[in-house]
Amino acid sequence: MAKRVLHDRYFKQAKREGYLARSAYKLIELDDRRHVIRDGDWVLDLGCSPGSWLQVASERVGPDGLVVGIDLKPTSPGLPRSIRTVIGDFTETGANELLPGPNERFDVVLSDMAPNTSGHGDHFRSVRLCETIVDRLDEFLAPGGRILMKVFDGEALADLIKRCKGCFADVSVLKPKASRDVSVETFIIGLGYRPGRDRHRRDDLRRPRGGPPAPVEGWSS
Repeated sequence: MAKRVLHDRYFKQAKREGYLARSAYKLIELDDRRHVIRDGDWVLDLGCSPGSWLQVASERVGPDGLVVGIDLKPTSPGLPRSIRTVIGDFTETGANELLPGPNERFDVVLSDMAPNTSGHGDHFRSVRLCETIVDRLDEFLAPGGRILMKVFDGEALADLIKRCKGCFADVSVLKPKASRDVSVETFIIGLGYRPGRDRHRRDDLRRPRGGPPAPVEGWSS
């Protein structure tokens, strides 16, 4: 089994450059490649703790943008005061509790979340978590908006990508260099959201053979 290196160069770079976690460099690389976050955007970060993606998003939207994060756990102290955070479960939180006004929508939805892992069926739980995000995009994401979300690679990924292609004009799947070599995580990026185009709702997706019967409660980032 490959040895997990906890304090690698990204960890040390994050400490040196003031980011709360090494995961900041995943978002930086992916955004540099696909231009998900743009100046003046409104960004929603699902599963935002400890806050490194909030930091990156805040830098990239600039003073005219808005960054909102939600997580079951509080974020680390020291975030810019312009960032708004909510402690809660995004699956149970109404869009009106996150958006600044009625009939408003975000330009970007981010997710570095993963399910609480058990060592068995984690891929399927990760896909279901992403499906839950897609289920709610009409509430959160503006037409033409963008999404960047983490998922564990595996046999159910193809169906999730197919569903995303029904919702977005452009879909790509990338793994950043900052992901650990032993990690099975990858990231789906969707550009050009098309509301109401999702014809593959979660309940209609075929469960691949061997999938676990029920997800573990909770999620982590």
